[in-house]
Amino acid sequence: MDNRSDIREFLATRRARITPERAGLLPGGGRRRVPGLRREEVAVLAGVSTDWYTRLEKGHIAGVSEDVLEAVARALQLDAAERTHLFNLARAAARPARTPQRRSRPRIAPRVQWMLDAMTGSAALVANGRLDVLATNALGWALHAPLFDSPRGPANFARFQFLDPRSGDFYTDWAGAANTTVALLRGEAGRRPHDAHLRELVGELSTVSEEFRVRWAAHDVRIHHDGAKQFRHPVVGTLDLSYHTFDLPAEDAADLRMTIYTAEPDTPSADALALLASWAATRAVPAPGPAPASTDRP
Repeated sequence: MDNRSDIREFLATRRARITPERAGLLPGGGRRRVPGLRREEVAVLAGVSTDWYTRLEKGHIAGVSEDVLEAVARALQLDAAERTHLFNLARAAARPARTPQRRSRPRIAPRVQWMLDAMTGSAALVANGRLDVLATNALGWALHAPLFDSPRGPANFARFQFLDPRSGDFYTDWAGAANTTVALLRGEAGRRPHDAHLRELVGELSTVSEEFRVRWAAHDVRIHHDGAKQFRHPVVGTLDLSYHTFDLPAEDAADLRMTIYTAEPDTPSADALALLASWAATRAVPAPGPAPASTDRP
């Protein structure tokens, strides 16, 4: 897969957000037709020629040294997630073109499910980079009951976010949650540009959702480690929860992540989470539906 358009748009959007003043350059140079830095200004900041940087921004990134990529990252003031994304794009561009080879669905080892089931006071789930939910404990299922009840097929955060109208009630900060969802998918696209199922998901969402299209075009990326979220649950009401996401090594080298949600002790949210656990105990928790097999090798 040719990822030159992704490289071009990512670098152009990063350049457009930086003013000369922010970059430490003297203002001037006449009226600017577009916001942000000019290519020649990025070239000066990165210590490369304008022709060279212009070629880079056109997507010709294969074979570029790490030192030069670091210089460009500094010139564009990339954060940690954006820097990682730039290096992922460069690695993907260096791979020879090939037909995607299918792999079996990532396997969740029994010991992982045992660990999930042992977490009775926290909501926990395992997802892949496409945001398919592959495993969960009882409280994780209960917390995300609308997601698992969605008519859009196997549980996927992005489909629920943009295609299920109930997500507008479930996420109190819908826009913030939507930004995060798209930024995570954009990062996954940089890591695995040959994943046909990811391309199909992006195509589906782009066709149906204007909210998704606008965010996808922004080329924002994010590393999802920890934070806070507020949910409006249809059974127990508002929940203010903290979450932590961990990489989960898998035998087949799939990129899996475990996310654990907890509530601050002795708070209304802790009481609501305990009530939700009781509610879940009265229901049979179905296993997550099968997610599409990956089509890209690590």
